[in-house]
Amino acid sequence: MLKVLIAEDDRVSARILENHLKKWGYQVFLEKNGEDAWKTLDKENIQIAILDWMMPKLNGIQLCKKIRKRESDLYAYIILLTARSSTEDIVKGLNAGADDYITKPVEYLELKARLSTGRRIIELENYNRKLRDRLKKLAQQDSLTSFLNKKNITLRLREELSRSQRDHQPIAGILIDIDKFKQINDTYGHHVGDQVLVEISSRLKKRLRRHDQIGRYGGDEILVIAWDADSHTLRKIMERLRRAISGTPFETDAGPIDVSISLGGVTSEFKADITTEELIKLSDQALYEAKSKGRDRAETRETFS
Repeated sequence: MLKVLIAEDDRVSARILENHLKKWGYQVFLEKNGEDAWKTLDKENIQIAILDWMMPKLNGIQLCKKIRKRESDLYAYIILLTARSSTEDIVKGLNAGADDYITKPVEYLELKARLSTGRRIIELENYNRKLRDRLKKLAQQDSLTSFLNKKNITLRLREELSRSQRDHQPIAGILIDIDKFKQINDTYGHHVGDQVLVEISSRLKKRLRRHDQIGRYGGDEILVIAWDADSHTLRKIMERLRRAISGTPFETDAGPIDVSISLGGVTSEFKADITTEELIKLSDQALYEAKSKGRDRAETRETFS
C-alpha cells in the first residue's frame, strides 16, 4: 500500500482529505505542521507528500526544499496544496521541488487523477532504483559463480584488513584452487568445467560463516576472507571447506566426477599490520605448498620472513 503524507493545519480539510485517500486505497499519515511532517518523512517510507503551502513552523515551500536536500534512496512525489494560483506562485512552488500542485478548494476527482500520476512516477522510480541496484551488483560479481569478482574481493580484503587493525581482531585470507581443473576441462569440456565451478561455489557458500566473504580471484582460484580468525579458527575453516568438496562426487552432464581442492591460508594474528599484497602472496605460497604435498589438503603460513 502506497504511503501518503498529508501536511495540513486546517483539521477539517485534513480529515476530509484523509478520508478520501483511505477510500482510494492509500495508507495515510496526517500532520498539522511542517516540523511534524518532516519527522514523519524521516521515520516512514513516504512516497507521496501532499503539503499545504501555508503551515506553521515549516511552510510547504520550506519543507519541499528540505525534502529535496535529504539523502534518500526513495523518491518522494510532492504535491503542493495552495490557495495561490498565479503563474509566479506556481513557478515558485515547482522550483522549490514540488512535482505538482493543486489549488484550494480541492476538486477531489482532480486530486485522485494527480495522485495516480504520482503513483506511476513512483513505480517508475522504484523500478529504476532496483535496476540500478541490480546493475551495480552485477558489476561487482562474477557472472558464473555470483561471487565477488577479483577487483571487488581484493578491495573488500583491503577494507577488512584496515578494520581488523582498528578493532584488534585477526583476519585471515584463504586462497583455494581446484585440483587438476585444466584436466577436467580438457577431458569433459568447458561446459562441465563451468558446472563444477557452480557446484563448488554452492558448497563453499553453505560452509562459510555469515560474516565471511568470498570472491573469484582467478580462473579456478577463489579467495575467502575470514573475519575474527586466529590460526586455530583458520585451520578449522579451511578443513571444513575442503571436506565440503572432497568425498562427495559432483553430478555433471558427463556423469559423477570426483573433485578436490587445495587451500592456502594466512592470518593476521602474527602480523597485525600485514598488507593486502603480503597476505595474498603468503596465502599463495601456502597454497603452492598444499599442492606440492599431494593436493586435497590445507596449509597455513605462520612465519613472515
